[in-house]
Amino acid sequence: MTPHTQLPLQAVLFDMDGTLVDTERLWWEAVEQIAGRTLTDADQPEVLGRPVEHTADWLARATDASAADLAAALHREFAARVRTGIVPRPGALDLLDALARDGVPTALVTASPRAVADTVLDALGASRFAVSVTAEDTPHTKPAPDPYLAACRALGVDPARCVAVEDTATGVSSAEAAGCAVLAVPSLAPIDPAPGRTVVTSLEEVTPCLLRELVAPRLRVLSWNLWLGGARIDDHRAKQLKVILDTEADVVGLQETAGTAARELAEALGWYHHEAGENLGIISRHPITAALGDPDVGFYGAAGARVRVGHAREVDVWTAHLHYTPYGPYEAAFDELAADELIAHEDMRLAQMREALRRIEEAARPDVPVVLTGDFNCPSHLDRSDAAWPVTRAAETAGLRDSYREAHPDPVRAPGHTWSPIHPVNEDDPALAEPQDRIDYVLHDGRGLEVVDSRTVVTGVPRAWPDVAGNDWPSDHAAVLTTFTLGLPEGPSAG
Repeated sequence: MTPHTQLPLQAVLFDMDGTLVDTERLWWEAVEQIAGRTLTDADQPEVLGRPVEHTADWLARATDASAADLAAALHREFAARVRTGIVPRPGALDLLDALARDGVPTALVTASPRAVADTVLDALGASRFAVSVTAEDTPHTKPAPDPYLAACRALGVDPARCVAVEDTATGVSSAEAAGCAVLAVPSLAPIDPAPGRTVVTSLEEVTPCLLRELVAPRLRVLSWNLWLGGARIDDHRAKQLKVILDTEADVVGLQETAGTAARELAEALGWYHHEAGENLGIISRHPITAALGDPDVGFYGAAGARVRVGHAREVDVWTAHLHYTPYGPYEAAFDELAADELIAHEDMRLAQMREALRRIEEAARPDVPVVLTGDFNCPSHLDRSDAAWPVTRAAETAGLRDSYREAHPDPVRAPGHTWSPIHPVNEDDPALAEPQDRIDYVLHDGRGLEVVDSRTVVTGVPRAWPDVAGNDWPSDHAAVLTTFTLGLPEGPSAG
C-alpha cells in the first residue's frame, strides 16, 4: 500500500499567553490589581490578547493616571506573577516535543513584551523555538497581522502553509489576517469555528498529524464497481469491507450496489451514505450534508453527495455508471470498426455523460470542488489514439481532470487497466484475448484539489472467470484510488 504523503506543513506558530502557558489568568489578575476593581466579561476585549500599551490606554481613560505610568505598573505586576506562577498548559510540552521529532519548526508569537517572553522561554526551554516575536519586534502587534508575518519571514515559510495556535479572538484575527490556518484553544473566552479555523478544547487533543491536515486535509477517494453487489463472491460483504479499510478510503463512489450495498457497508463501518436508484451509492467517513442529483436515477446515470471534510471544507462527490453496450474495445479489437463508427457508437454513453455533467453543474457551488467517480464503460482519449473517444473528452471539456493520468501521464508505462482482473480471455469466446482497458475513473475539477497519488486496486491474484467464488477480490473491475490534498477552491465550477 502507498504510504501516506506528508502534507506541506512548514511551521507551527504558537501564541504564548493562555496558549502555551497559563498566563492569561495571571494577566487578568494583574490588570484587576492595577485597575483596583474586579473585571467582568465586558472588559475582555480590552484585556485578552492585547498588548500592555492598549490595556494601559484603556485604563487611563477611566483614571487620572497616565497611560505610561499604568503600562509600567502593568509590566511590573504581570512580570512578578509570571516569575512565580508560570504553568505550561496541558499538552503544550508534549506537542512541542512531537513537532521537534517530526522536524517541524516552531515560533513563539506574542503580544507580550520581550522581558516577559524571555521569562516564559526560560521556563519552557528557549531551544524549543526557532524564532520568537514579541510586542517590541513589529510596528503593530495583534490583532494586526504583523507579528505572524514577521515570524514567517524569519522562518522563510509561507503563511498559508503554517498553523497558528491561539487562545483569544484577538490572536485569531491576527493569524487569519496573515493568511495562516488557525487552531484555536480558547482559554477564558469562547471562539467559534470558521472557515480555515478549527477549535479544540485542549492541546492534549492535538498531534502533528492534525496540524498537517489543517493546512491541507487529505481526501482519499475510491471508485468501485461492486459487480451486482458482489453476490457472485463468497462472503462478499466482509471482503468489500476489508478492501475499504485496507485502502484507508475516506469516500467511496459505488456502482452496481444491488440496491442495498451502500447502506449496509456504511452501517458496518459506522459511516454516512447516500443511495440513489437501484445501482448507485456513495459512502463516506465524513458527514454527508446534502444529496445531489435525481434520487430515482435508473440503473445507469449519476448521483452525488456533498461531503464536509473537517470543520470548513466541503466537496461534491459524484458516482456515475454508463451503459456497457455497445462496448468500444470489443468493436475495435474483434470487429475492427473504423474510428468514425467507434465514435458513433458512443452516443448513448455520451448522452448519459452529458446528463451527469448537467446535473453536476446544476448542483455546483463556487466554493465547493467536484469529484466524479465512475464506471464509464469506455476507454479514455488520454490512453488510446485509435478514436477520439468522446465520453472522456466531454468530461475534460467540462473542466474535469483525470486524476490517474495526472499521477501517471504515460499510458504505456502505467496503463491503469480496470477491466478486467478476472477476464484474461473473452467470456463468450475463450479463444479471444479480452481487451484490457481503463474504464473506471476518478475525475476532479481542480478547484482546491491536488492529486498526490492515484492507483488501481486489486486484492490478491483473482482466479479467472468462471472460477471466481473464492476470490479475495469481490469484483470483476479493479477499483481506482486517488489521494487528494484539499486547499482553498479557485477558478470556475465544473460542468
